Amino acid sequence: MLMTEFNYDKILSRARDKLPEKVLSKDRFEIPKVRGHIQGVKTIISNFNQIASTLGREQQQLLKYLQRELATPAEIDGPRLVLGRKISASLINAKIEQFAKEYVLCVECGKPDTKIMKEENIFTLKCTVCGAKHPIRSKI
Repeated sequence: MLMTEFNYDKILSRARDKLPEKVLSKDRFEIPKVRGHIQGVKTIISNFNQIASTLGREQQQLLKYLQRELATPAEIDGPRLVLGRKISASLINAKIEQFAKEYVLCVECGKPDTKIMKEENIFTLKCTVCGAKHPIRSKI
């Protein structure tokens, strides 16, 4: 019987060499803070377009989520978002972070490189870095 000796460190090193660089990178993902102002009874977010593109999601998805979570009507006006009532920036930032945790960041590796996919009436979050798939609890 032929027995080959496996060296754990060699195997681990070889596996790490084959991983894509995206997996090993330690880039910090930062969501831009809301910039805007209150005009009368409306809140205007001037960098809404930038926030949506940083998250890698369509503006309509983020709009729908914010409308539901903040219980206010809203509309996209070019690169900005107009909310139908006065809302503090800290509350809006908290809701955007919550959106990122639920619909953007991978549950396994924590990277923002994900896609929302629909498989048989179930929406899943698929990570393009580690390949993990997780069902999304609520409809977006």
